[in-house]
Amino acid sequence: MKVFMEISYSEGQFALFILYFTLKRQEACSIGMPLNFCPECGSKLLTNFKFCPSCGQKLPFLLDTAQVDSSTSSPAAPQISVTDGSATAQLQSSPWPTQAELIQHTGDGPASSVSGLPRSPLRRTQKLVKVTESASPLLASAAPLLAVSPKSAAAAKNKSKRMKRASAPKPLEEGEQVTDTAGVQWKLVKLLSQSDTEIFYGVQQVTTRACSADYEHILKLASKDGKIFNEQNFLQRAAKPTSVKKWKKDKQMDFLGLPSCDGFGLHADSYRFLILPNMGQTLQSFMPEGEVLSEKAVLQLSCRILDVLEYIHENEYVHADIHAENIYIDFTKPSQVYLAGYCHAFRYCPSGKHVEYREGSRTPHEGAVEFISVDSHKGAGPSRRSDLQALGYCMLSWLAGALPWTSLTDCPAKVMAEKERYMTDVQGLRTQCFGRKKMAGAVQVYLSQVMSLQYTEKPDYQQLHSGLLGALHKLGASLDQPIDLRV
Repeated sequence: MKVFMEISYSEGQFALFILYFTLKRQEACSIGMPLNFCPECGSKLLTNFKFCPSCGQKLPFLLDTAQVDSSTSSPAAPQISVTDGSATAQLQSSPWPTQAELIQHTGDGPASSVSGLPRSPLRRTQKLVKVTESASPLLASAAPLLAVSPKSAAAAKNKSKRMKRASAPKPLEEGEQVTDTAGVQWKLVKLLSQSDTEIFYGVQQVTTRACSADYEHILKLASKDGKIFNEQNFLQRAAKPTSVKKWKKDKQMDFLGLPSCDGFGLHADSYRFLILPNMGQTLQSFMPEGEVLSEKAVLQLSCRILDVLEYIHENEYVHADIHAENIYIDFTKPSQVYLAGYCHAFRYCPSGKHVEYREGSRTPHEGAVEFISVDSHKGAGPSRRSDLQALGYCMLSWLAGALPWTSLTDCPAKVMAEKERYMTDVQGLRTQCFGRKKMAGAVQVYLSQVMSLQYTEKPDYQQLHSGLLGALHKLGASLDQPIDLRV
């Protein structure tokens, strides 16, 4: 697209304007207007990216993000309006910056004047300035000076509303078929569960012999623009079967509870779906509110989940939403535990570089409020310690039946305050949860270790795992034994 701006100037005024425009451009760049990096995880971007390739977040359109309060723009700056692919510079009565404005931007004293500027080689009194696509970075950097088209302004205004409208799809009829991106057809056999944001079905691959009511896969259906895209992105990057197989071989493991993505696609141009293995039933379905688990079951669950966390952490991601609804137990193989639900997965270490701690860089209180870390409450990017702390809160809840802030989940700020209160007082947290009852010593040691971790610190997974596994062995149990959810 070619853009033309027609400007009248005298020679001195033109030179002064060029300097002023350059400074304004640098000022725009200093506040991060060009989208060279993802605002969520900081990953480097190309200009045509619509989604971040690292964290999966949808990227705002440049003109949508370039709106600046008119009070921050100098009244002397040229006002440029964009209509139908062309730009016309409309100069006001005083189109050039004053000497005071120039001094403010350059930092020079009164000696800075037009006469001290380099003489422009352009001598004509009128010029037609032609800006082509090759010069688009200059135009993009001048975004604070652009009057955004009504269409772009409306899109920016309604962005948050669109995100809020990403609700659960309407249930599909059992027997309906969907086709994934590989052309494989899947038949919806049974509606399993439905929440405010997603629906689960038992599905089977459509073949000439697919006539039974059994299913070996589940289909997760959610809004196209919802968090499910983030989960798809994670599964494609970090849960590749070849990578998982190599990890298990290197670690001499017989099982790792990380689900694979066996297919994905769009349905009705409004919904996105994932095809996952049938992992059994959620832990939450076996735990009515207030119910507790045995110490043996808690240690078995925690060891299995810790194995998964170590793997995804080594692959640059954190889970960021660990709780019983995202934990599955396959009772055909009752020693196997899966950690699923990666809608909030965050790439904390893109290309091996840990993200910086920045409160407010993400949506605060995102995830299950009762169990997320203080970092997530504050809107900082979750890190490895976030996952380990969340697992610690789960262990306490499974053993005690409730946490000190369980009744406060309707007010996330109060939950965060309670968690901060006990960050350095694990003994007080134990007393608040159990009173005079005895708590498993291994759980208390685990909590002390993970609560003291620094934001970028790499946990000692071997030490954490050995402590929990050692306590399990003292109870005469092992990870190979079926998990008994009866107290």
